[in-house]
Amino acid sequence: MRFGILTNSPISYLGYLYATLVGLIWGFICSTGRVERQGGLFVFRGMPRWTFGRGGSCVGACYLTRDHVNREVLEHEAVHKRQWQKYGMLFPVLYALAGFDPYRNRFEIEAGLEKGGYRQPSRSR
Repeated sequence: MRFGILTNSPISYLGYLYATLVGLIWGFICSTGRVERQGGLFVFRGMPRWTFGRGGSCVGACYLTRDHVNREVLEHEAVHKRQWQKYGMLFPVLYALAGFDPYRNRFEIEAGLEKGGYRQPSRSR
């Protein structure tokens, strides 16, 4: 998809910074665990389960989770951070349009399904 000046531009970067600010505020308000910087991400642990999707959510440069943190997950979330940088505030819209099935969502596939903790569902015989 091409969006001209809305991607990889100062406009998308401002959207990324705004999303990061929202993530920081949300994380500092809701986190009950350790907050640290890892791999270019602000990692907020101890988030209540209702404050994020699946095992955790990336908002700008913030990764919000209860306890789903390891090297592979952080690599997966770092790709989402780069997606935020590229698309800015278009990212949540494009993500929703790609669908919430991670096995069909191009952003999850690009970030690496296995690293994100997604396992192909086993088929019954």
